[in-house]
Amino acid sequence: MLTNTISANVTYFGDYNGQKIDKLSLSNGNNVTVSALSFGATLYEIISPDKQGKLSNIVLNYPNAADYLQNPFYVSMAIGRTGGRIKNAELELNHKTYKLEANEGTTTLHGGPHGFNTHIWDSQIIDEAGIPAIQFHRLQRHSEDQFPGDIDVTITYRLTEDNTVKIELAATALNEDTVFNPTYHTYFNLGDSDTILDHELMVDADTHLAFDANKLPTGEFIDVDNSPFDFRKPTSLGKAIEAMQNTKEKGFDDIFKINETNQGQGIAVLSDPNSGRSVTINSDRNGLVVFTANSFTHDHMNLTKTNGLGMPYEGVALEAQNLPDATRFNDFGDIVLPKGDTVAHEIDYHITF
Repeated sequence: MLTNTISANVTYFGDYNGQKIDKLSLSNGNNVTVSALSFGATLYEIISPDKQGKLSNIVLNYPNAADYLQNPFYVSMAIGRTGGRIKNAELELNHKTYKLEANEGTTTLHGGPHGFNTHIWDSQIIDEAGIPAIQFHRLQRHSEDQFPGDIDVTITYRLTEDNTVKIELAATALNEDTVFNPTYHTYFNLGDSDTILDHELMVDADTHLAFDANKLPTGEFIDVDNSPFDFRKPTSLGKAIEAMQNTKEKGFDDIFKINETNQGQGIAVLSDPNSGRSVTINSDRNGLVVFTANSFTHDHMNLTKTNGLGMPYEGVALEAQNLPDATRFNDFGDIVLPKGDTVAHEIDYHITF
């Protein structure tokens, strides 16, 4: 019988608008630690050894809670009710149109201006058959974000003995049919470099979404064949980004449709040959956003990794979710949460070193 090595800790992180912020941590016997903040249910750090045993944080973070809302990049925060962009801030559901709040021009992005990332969550360490886990909870109300109905949301972090961080996002629709398509806007940088240009990425996707000028999906799928979007085998991010320099984005801010045969398995693998670290992402949903931080700036980005400065390509955000604005398109997947029902989605990060 294996001995449980998972331990938990809660420490004071700081204050935000006069409210106390906690940092909750889980550690295992392999010197892997995951920490999350009660502010935004934010993934604050994943501490991992490298191939030499040196410990470093492999996700981007800030030293202060206030830093997280000083820019539009959602650094490693919980995203909900829905990830991605909703056209004209209008949600189509059950043959009705619900007017939402816009927070990117005329678009509702990542749950709008009062989404999951903007709130301080109730937080605690819970016991699951003798193994500790981190749990966040809140009621997300229609009066806050204009989405239909109220939902009861629980986010649970677990850490395994084999170095897998498991994040479960569960919601119950309390009084109306609604939508639920959450994600984590996790930015990885697995090495000691200021950028991810030496990293390699594999994404199990034959197609990615076509966008209009406002980065809204058109409903069309584009084959990745013979393009910089082909990550079906481990591919240098630096070379792929170099091939995108003639585009407005000068990198990737794109949504890949995960191949149906692989949903629920390793949908993507990010690795850093220099540090020897790798993270495999598991998800049961059909989409993955890849954002290579092309538009990171020096201003208002007090990132810990680079001593208070942001820079392009400092990390890569890998956001597992269903395809966005899915109620407009028949083949984007089902994100509807019927009244009285509960749904749970899990995103796993399996770390090797």
